[in-house]
Amino acid sequence: MTFYGHCSASIIVCAFVSLSAFVCGPAQADPRGLWLAQDGAKVQVGPCGARLCATIAVPKSRVDPATGQPWTDKNNPNPALRSRPLVGVAVLSGLVPETPGKWSGQLYNVDNGQTYTGHLVEVDRGTVRVEGCVIGICGGQNMRRLR
Repeated sequence: MTFYGHCSASIIVCAFVSLSAFVCGPAQADPRGLWLAQDGAKVQVGPCGARLCATIAVPKSRVDPATGQPWTDKNNPNPALRSRPLVGVAVLSGLVPETPGKWSGQLYNVDNGQTYTGHLVEVDRGTVRVEGCVIGICGGQNMRRLR
């Protein structure tokens, strides 16, 4: 999975936060922090209201090879948002605890501008798996904790 390119594999990266401080629920781990995606992008997981969100902190490369410019949300379905910088865009939102070590919410795929059902699953203390599902078919990738 990447944040840019490989559309189906790109059902994004990110990690999520234990909502125990915000919402009473079953998830046990605390995924807040900075995570490294498999494509080299860095994702920041933290609270957004009473839920958790994951935003792009550092893209996988400095510039979009298609434009030679910094990455933007160029595939957003809202034309007014297509020129916004990709840094800071929420790729996971509304995450709430579903079961111990698993959070569910929405996953935004910057490669195609679509939003899917998304999950953050704790693999171990230093690894989370981000999964996105479309019509019952799920795919994902692991991210490694940086801090």
